Amino acid sequence: MEKDLFKPLREMQFINRELIRPNDYNPNKVLEKNLKLLMQSILTNGFCFPIVIRPDYTIIDGFHRWLVSGREPLKTLLGGKIPVVIVAHEDESKNMYGTVTFNRARGTHLLEPMENIVKSLLDKGKTVDEISKEIGMSREEIFRLSKIDRETFLKTVIKRQTFNKAEVLRRYQ
Repeated sequence: MEKDLFKPLREMQFINRELIRPNDYNPNKVLEKNLKLLMQSILTNGFCFPIVIRPDYTIIDGFHRWLVSGREPLKTLLGGKIPVVIVAHEDESKNMYGTVTFNRARGTHLLEPMENIVKSLLDKGKTVDEISKEIGMSREEIFRLSKIDRETFLKTVIKRQTFNKAEVLRRYQ
């Protein structure tokens, strides 16, 4: 009998996030700035990846998605619900294996492809502030990845900055 690898997705559910609980062995820690980036990603792209849970509603993968789903504005926008898939392992150790392999399989970003992405975004006229917000990089990181000289980079930042319309004040003499 072949294993049905699509079973979890076919049985995806939207459940109250308050029913879910974290596991006590997740080795993956995320900085607050990356949690904000994750929230921005969900706001921009939608909730694309369900939380993977055990039948007892303990998280195998997706703790940080679960965490930010309880923060505003996501909590309200999601209506307190989150997408989950339930994975029932016959051996409890496979829950731990799943947590580690899901995280390790995501990999790391390589320098050259990231340089190409930043250059392409700048070439498309995206502002440094927009790139910073959308991919969670500081201006300094964007500068280093842009591979352009500091003076040109600063001109790009200033040229593409958007300002609020100023109010014209009448000067009385």
